[in-house]
Amino acid sequence: MENLKSNQYCHLTAKERETLSYPAKLLLNKRLLVGEVLDFGCGIGKDVELLKAKGENIVGYDKHYFPKYPTKKFDTIICFYVLNVLMQEEQANVLMEISQLLKPSGKAYFAVRRDLQYEGFRTHKVHQKPTYQCNVILNYKSIFTNDNCEIYEYRHFNQIKKNETSDCPFCNPDSKSELILESATVYSIFDKYPVNSGHSLIIPKKHCSDYFQLSFKEQSACWFMVNKVKEILAQKYCPDGFNIGINIGESAGQTIPHVHIHIIPRYKGDVEEPRGGVRGVIPSKQNY
Repeated sequence: MENLKSNQYCHLTAKERETLSYPAKLLLNKRLLVGEVLDFGCGIGKDVELLKAKGENIVGYDKHYFPKYPTKKFDTIICFYVLNVLMQEEQANVLMEISQLLKPSGKAYFAVRRDLQYEGFRTHKVHQKPTYQCNVILNYKSIFTNDNCEIYEYRHFNQIKKNETSDCPFCNPDSKSELILESATVYSIFDKYPVNSGHSLIIPKKHCSDYFQLSFKEQSACWFMVNKVKEILAQKYCPDGFNIGINIGESAGQTIPHVHIHIIPRYKGDVEEPRGGVRGVIPSKQNY
């Protein structure tokens, strides 16, 4: 993976405008800017300013220009042309952050460019700094496309009606479950039957029973989210340790034939003798 530090000038792609961006106009006209709105990656904030003037309840966040991170959840989140100037790891971070900031009933809208002729680093004409750009395709519902841009609508995975012929609880997660994070291919929820406070699951959206049948890219996406969920759990529950594991096959204790990774926070005194950790799956071998 390319060094993310080399993409330090991505914010220089923000444009100064006097009018609403095209995606903002379209969503406004379609009355899709509902309730409390967040412009994630708002750049210099022109859309926020102009939408406020039109009566929208909107605030902006941008790592470089408006760095005060939101502390609440929103009904609607817009993210315009941000993903096109980020590398894959950065893109995944944005998707996960937006999933965390969106209310369960909310919707997010991602606008991506469709007119890019060149992918990779280039020297910015105005700032003369290396800026990155790439084409982006999301597996979300597309609500608009033309030669210049495409707009995707995102809802939490467990709020979307799925395949009714499947009885897999991870392909059709309960809409009442609390979603922790979601990326393009993976999501995380709290375990329905937790063994400890904060017990969470990392679940690929692809239906697959055997972890080893996932591609390397799919496996990597799971572990990338493991790291992010661990940070959330550490801040929320302050555990003293973690067990992380996967059950593969009935003989290993797998009860749902859909890959899922357990993240179990551990606390001093939660068991009489914690020594051996995951070795305890065979109790007689736990102590050595």
